[in-house]
Amino acid sequence: MRLLLVEDDDLLAESLAEALEDEGYRVDVAGRAIDADALIGSEAYALAVLDLGLPDGSGLDLLQHWRQAGYRLPILVLTARDSWEDKVVGLRRGADDYLTKPYHEAELLARLHALLRRGTGSPTAMLSVADVVLDEQTHQVRRGSEGDWQVLTATEFCLLRYLMHHPDRVLSKAQLLEQLYTLDQDAAAPNLVEVYVGRLRRLVGKARIQTRRGQGYLFASH
Repeated sequence: MRLLLVEDDDLLAESLAEALEDEGYRVDVAGRAIDADALIGSEAYALAVLDLGLPDGSGLDLLQHWRQAGYRLPILVLTARDSWEDKVVGLRRGADDYLTKPYHEAELLARLHALLRRGTGSPTAMLSVADVVLDEQTHQVRRGSEGDWQVLTATEFCLLRYLMHHPDRVLSKAQLLEQLYTLDQDAAAPNLVEVYVGRLRRLVGKARIQTRRGQGYLFASH
């Protein structure tokens, strides 16, 4: 999954981006409102983490602008303001959750995971499609209730989670490739998707991840 982190504190942004990437997400970072607005209009993000104290404008105004523009992704707001009035304003402008600085990284990750689960309708960290079960917390997968848990690499987990969150939908190679690198990295090799699809098929079965020639790949739910 691809996330947008809007934070003008470089050290904090770098630390948080690393923590999110360790969790299997791909993170694009923007330090200004104008850059964040450009990114959200060009990429399909699963969630945004938005600091309200930005150098070129109000994070609240940006939040309201995004909602008025029709962006429906979950948005977790970060702020140094801890009054209940400020939280009410943020929630009314369109925030899905609110976290006050300084915060514990573990709490931010827990809130983020909860927002993403809410968006997919899954109440737990276990994602099940057909006979495949993915533990999004431990990054392990198994087939069937009696199968052994297999540990995934960060890239395998990132790709499999994206496929399982979009079952029975044909996903192009370009869409899957976008999940494997961030904007500040060099583009991934074109054959990277095929390599990791091959690895995942050995874990979940060839019939589960199907090829649609000339179109992409599909994670079959039946």
